[in-house]
Amino acid sequence: MTTVADSASGNVPGDASGGVRFAAGMQVRARDEDWLVVEAAETAKDGTRLDVRGISPLVRDQRAVFFAHESLDQVTPLRPEDTELVPDDSPECRRSRLFIDALIRKTPLPLSEQRLATVGTHLVDDLAYQREPAKAALRALRPRLLIADAVGLGKTLEVGLLLSELIRRGRGERILVVTPKHILEQFQHELWTRFAIPVVRLDSAGIERIKNDIPAGRNPFSYYKRAIISIDTLRSDRWRSHLMQVTWDAVVIDESHKLINTGTKNNRLAQLLAPKTDALILASATPHNGQRESFGELLSLLDPTAIPNTSDYDETQLQHLYIRRHKMSPDVSAEIGHMWATRKPPVAIDCTATPAEQQVFDELYDVWINPKDGRKAPVSGKGARLFPYTLLKSFLSSHSALVETVDNRIDSIDRSPNPQERQAEREALVNLGTIAEAIDIEGAAKFRQLVKVLKDEIKVGPGSDARVVIFSERRATLQILQDTLPSALGFAPSRGKTSGAVRQLHGGLSDDEQQRTVKDFGLASSELRVLLTGDIAAEGVNLHRQCHQMIHYDLPWSLITIEQRNGRIDRYGQQHCPEIRALLLLTADEDPDHPSADRAVSERLLRREDEVHRTLGEAASILGLRDEDAETNAIMERLLANDEPFDAAVPSVPLDPFEAFLADHTPDGDSPGFRVPQLCASTRAFVEEGLEEVYDNPEQRIGKHWDDDHPKMMVFTPDRELQRRLLVLPKSYLDERQVLDQLRVTFDKQFGQDRLDRARERSGNRAKGAITKQERTETSGWPDVSYLTDQHPVVEWLTDKVLVRLTRNTAPIITADVGEPVFLTQGMYSNAKGHPTVLAWTCVTGLASGTPVFDDDLVGVLERAGVKPGMLNRPFTGDRTALQELVPAAVRASREHIAELRTEQETPLVEQLIEYEQRLEAWRKASLSTFEQLSFSGMRRKHEETRVQKTAVEVEQLIEQLATQGEAMVRVIGVLAPPAAAGGNVIQQQRGA
Repeated sequence: MTTVADSASGNVPGDASGGVRFAAGMQVRARDEDWLVVEAAETAKDGTRLDVRGISPLVRDQRAVFFAHESLDQVTPLRPEDTELVPDDSPECRRSRLFIDALIRKTPLPLSEQRLATVGTHLVDDLAYQREPAKAALRALRPRLLIADAVGLGKTLEVGLLLSELIRRGRGERILVVTPKHILEQFQHELWTRFAIPVVRLDSAGIERIKNDIPAGRNPFSYYKRAIISIDTLRSDRWRSHLMQVTWDAVVIDESHKLINTGTKNNRLAQLLAPKTDALILASATPHNGQRESFGELLSLLDPTAIPNTSDYDETQLQHLYIRRHKMSPDVSAEIGHMWATRKPPVAIDCTATPAEQQVFDELYDVWINPKDGRKAPVSGKGARLFPYTLLKSFLSSHSALVETVDNRIDSIDRSPNPQERQAEREALVNLGTIAEAIDIEGAAKFRQLVKVLKDEIKVGPGSDARVVIFSERRATLQILQDTLPSALGFAPSRGKTSGAVRQLHGGLSDDEQQRTVKDFGLASSELRVLLTGDIAAEGVNLHRQCHQMIHYDLPWSLITIEQRNGRIDRYGQQHCPEIRALLLLTADEDPDHPSADRAVSERLLRREDEVHRTLGEAASILGLRDEDAETNAIMERLLANDEPFDAAVPSVPLDPFEAFLADHTPDGDSPGFRVPQLCASTRAFVEEGLEEVYDNPEQRIGKHWDDDHPKMMVFTPDRELQRRLLVLPKSYLDERQVLDQLRVTFDKQFGQDRLDRARERSGNRAKGAITKQERTETSGWPDVSYLTDQHPVVEWLTDKVLVRLTRNTAPIITADVGEPVFLTQGMYSNAKGHPTVLAWTCVTGLASGTPVFDDDLVGVLERAGVKPGMLNRPFTGDRTALQELVPAAVRASREHIAELRTEQETPLVEQLIEYEQRLEAWRKASLSTFEQLSFSGMRRKHEETRVQKTAVEVEQLIEQLATQGEAMVRVIGVLAPPAAAGGNVIQQQRGA
């Protein structure tokens, strides 16, 4: 193995292309044409993969991919010593200024730069706590982190901030986002509208689109460099071969707690993706199921060398991989008050059983739960011990849910090997089902109270904008509410699954139907008023845009699930105080000393979750189980034993150190913000000048203009290349907003936010008559105006166009306020992955005298030389030949200078790599020692040793790839020349000296 020390000293082997390092922004020659490198990435066998754009006339603006390998494509970098100096004749030296600014924008930040560079450029509130995950991830050699913030804090925004930083560093070109299918569009919407990161959505509609848009047999994951797909779709065997062929820069897996169980398809998918990506971001508000081993295995996906034994480790070994805060964390509570209205205390609504319902209660308690006369419950088979409480929980949901449970159990008995042995149970079930079927939903106690609350308190009905989310654990309950509620509230019956004022959201809907329902609930113009949903919507779904009312038609016996449900409307960005109600079905002869289950359990769980929410910030720590099913079963067991369902007191802090670690943790360390040097004063200045340079008269050629009604909105017609970049966005959005015909953009953050709000009609303008007739019919929820960040496709497209304005291997001469020629150069070292490790923008003087002087403040030098908008472009009339002769000296001096800077800039990276090597060796020894302690032998011992060896080799290769390799790349990007007489005299005097 090549050691880090070898790398630091430069003693590393060349690569397959003869030691040539390629980087974004470099000009190359391939197939007798000239190209600009847009993206460079090393492959395992085929050399360097180069994504390029044509520069020379025959291929100008065309895209191509080359593989710089001796057996594939012959790609030759254009030698910096051969750079031709060309006077800039553009107005105000615009071409030169834009070229240099575009090159800075195109050049990734070096690995050693850990400060955040994109903060404040997105359409989000600038909250310090939401920046912490990005800071923590960038402090590592590979950005790998579990973002486990509690419900409602904005994990999607934190993911977007981190992805934005990776993109700016050239480490986020290829991105895969994996989410539950019902939040695909929500996640895609947030990444685009907030961060200008376009990802293609591969849901059922997106997959059909792929079949039409890409060549037959083409791997969709290589065709689209940024994609979002549901975990349900991705885990199918159909996609496995495609995944195996792709290496990602970043993979995001939302709701990652579903990956924990070893042997499941989700877990196998995670095991497949983890080694195929540089950055891995896991997100989950419930990251732990109560088992230390499961948590250790989850974090081992991020760093397989973090702990030798996933069941026996110190929490400090994982602290760099994990971040978790909740609403009451000091750094959070100090910032979010104005954007998170305080929840009102929950209201438990008593619903006293009707005579028909009381008959069911009597049957349940007298026959199944507490049989009279010393008899036993007529139940046997799988789950017999807790089945009576399963029946009770079904009835507490609805009589329809109880009937469904009874029918399923009878069917199970009939299909059993010896059904006659369970005949008594079957007869008792038939009797219970008959009693339950006699109940009429419209006369049921909970339904009557529900309608009363919806009408009288929340004011749901025709002509009202009031919205409400109604949760139930049981599909049968959701269905009977769907059938009955619309008429009870005065609404017309639903015309389909995705229409009507009352709709369901459940796992039986297609991904498109689920996404449509979630989206409609967030649009004020939608007719949807009552969302009936199960716990599929308890994770990840934003339901707070137009709603602050929630009703638990039945309550799960799990604090975790209650917390997740409440978090759908009680979350960051909620402007109205959330109101939460729960319907409790009580027996007709309710005894305070022996309360019914809804009062004994459900009401107390409801209030306990609220109490914890206002103190500890997370409910999972109370029972200490951190798993919804485990909590439910534990409560059933305690009820069965006549014990308290949970402790009476709420602890102020978790007592177990591991619980304390899980409850609230931010990795140590801090880094201030970093402002990337730029010539243009703002993104707007770059875009406006860039359009003038590229199109000469953009008003006429692409219809560029500022909208009369909205002076902060710029409109223009995108060309074919820009259209191609935008095609990954939803077709419904592109068609509805006519994005491909007229692109509307803004540089004003507040205006961009207003248009985003307006797309959801969130501000109440509809009631004031402030929206147009067209806006009333728009249904996408995507804004008509796009906020331009530095990473927006428009800016990236324009950057590429500006870079190809200069012909092959040329650099501009700018007449400026300098006393002698100043050569402007870019110097860079890279690693095997093509990522910069050392970077300098250097200004060199004194070349003619042979004593070069260096200044690495490129922007400062240009400003002091008067190179800025409005400058007078004085024609260059000096000795061009004399300047040209200095080019090789400038390249040589810059190469020597970047070599000197290497030690300073690379030291932090080298120290990290050495520490990584040492940790790898310690892990390897500890793993082998663990095998001895556990007495592994035979095939198991061989399997574990092979696994350790394979992991060690992979990490050793990673360390090699991250270390600096090869020679420095130097590029001449311009020359500041003094006025003719002064410039000629200086060069002659220096030569004479």
